[in-house]
Amino acid sequence: MTEAYLNRIATAVPPFDVHDEFVAFYRGQFADDKHNARLFEQMAGRVAIEHRYSCFNRSPDPSAASLDSSYFYIQGDFPGTAKRMRAFEEHAPPLAAAAVDKLLDPSEREGITHLVVACCTGFFAPGLDFEIIERCGLRPSVERTLIGFMGCHAAINALKVARHIVRSEPEAKVLVVAIELSTLHFQETHSLEEILPFLLFADGCAAGLVTAESVGAELVDFHSVVVPEARELIQWHIRDAGFDMVLSPQVPGAVRRAIRPHASEILRNRSAESIDLWAVHPGGPAVLEAVERAFGLPPAALETSRDVLRDYGNMSSATVLFVLAALLAKADVRGDGCAMSFGPGMTAETMLFRAVA
Repeated sequence: MTEAYLNRIATAVPPFDVHDEFVAFYRGQFADDKHNARLFEQMAGRVAIEHRYSCFNRSPDPSAASLDSSYFYIQGDFPGTAKRMRAFEEHAPPLAAAAVDKLLDPSEREGITHLVVACCTGFFAPGLDFEIIERCGLRPSVERTLIGFMGCHAAINALKVARHIVRSEPEAKVLVVAIELSTLHFQETHSLEEILPFLLFADGCAAGLVTAESVGAELVDFHSVVVPEARELIQWHIRDAGFDMVLSPQVPGAVRRAIRPHASEILRNRSAESIDLWAVHPGGPAVLEAVERAFGLPPAALETSRDVLRDYGNMSSATVLFVLAALLAKADVRGDGCAMSFGPGMTAETMLFRAVA
């Protein structure tokens, strides 16, 4: 049977690095609450993030009532869902096009047969798939698939779909795009648990090319682990004031409990020591530590995931592709790898791959 390969990946982020400003905003929510202010500082210090990018520029005036220069987030008057979705329609298409433009030469675009788009932070119709086709010069007849509202593990599912396409149609050339504008959904809150996602999430896009050409990384196998009893720990609901994220502090423990009994299934009866490359979605430092403990990995095994978290934050579905891109960009990379992401469910989506060039 024809095998499928992730030939290469390109990434893009908006131009505005806003991490410090966003942390300062939420710090201000506890100006009159010394106890929670101290707990907030502990949380902010543990996220291990130095940069996060947003489609919104930071406010030029630190004392202004708005978190950003466009007055999208005004203290006491955060926007409703309709305004957030209008912003998604404005900012998502150019970011997706930026990643695709880095991935594909103009001469390659006519040959794209399938487009798979993963996103959970915004919707409109005709949607991102149409915008990508038009902006990037793809054929109007390209076959389109949207993987929506699956959260951080959606990119693994997108690669799974791309693999199925190539294995059934060996001449297929599949463009995979994972894009998230997570900073569209910040909320004004004094709850430490509700603030946790807003210390982690950021905007970003990754685009990948999957074909039968044996270049890059062979997509070897996929496996899903669902932990129904932990389904309340990660939730993502559409509400009047945007998309409402629940990210419980209990997630790392649930990740460890989900992986440990299924390690042999995930690795197809191989030992963790036989895996050369680990592309783990950095949902946060504690999530990476949970994966290390579950597989008995040394901290160096997840160094690339930590680098991506530090430099970009958690970009939901796009993040694991950023990690894969960094791994595959290393000179003469070879060996067997395991990628995984975690999302609503509680679900772990995993992928075995083999770097061939």
